[in-house]
Amino acid sequence: MKYIAVLLATLALLAPRAWADDYSLLEWDDLIPLEEQLNPPPFPEVDHEDEFAIPAQPIGKVVPTLNGRKVRLPGFVVPLEGDSKQITTFLLVPYFGACIHVPPPPTNQIVHVEYPTGAQVDDLWDAVWVTGTLRTVGASHEMGDAAYSLEGTSVEPYNL
Repeated sequence: MKYIAVLLATLALLAPRAWADDYSLLEWDDLIPLEEQLNPPPFPEVDHEDEFAIPAQPIGKVVPTLNGRKVRLPGFVVPLEGDSKQITTFLLVPYFGACIHVPPPPTNQIVHVEYPTGAQVDDLWDAVWVTGTLRTVGASHEMGDAAYSLEGTSVEPYNL
């Protein structure tokens, strides 16, 4: 009995440290504030008569409580910087082809990822898991504006 008490006390002391580095699993809807989910802004209309008219990217608000959280988020890579072997900066988007087709997703559905180690992404149509610290600081790029940025600690193939 004394052995069990010592074991439980030790686990109680170690548990907070072991769980402190855990990452929260996020879904894309978690990046949209509740009021915006309940009352979404109008989606820009595409002018089919003018082939050069590009609708504006919808601006989405951020969820302030996500700032500084360690998260894990699945998505697709839109490469911004790197070479044919390693991508160091990219946009993470919720579906394949986002930012390539217009209009791009709302800003709160794009995450600007800095991953200095370099991620090897063999096929851009394959989903990935990105882990890191999320910030409610936006970034702008010709491919689309992002309402969030993420300091990546790992990029892995998406497997359930």
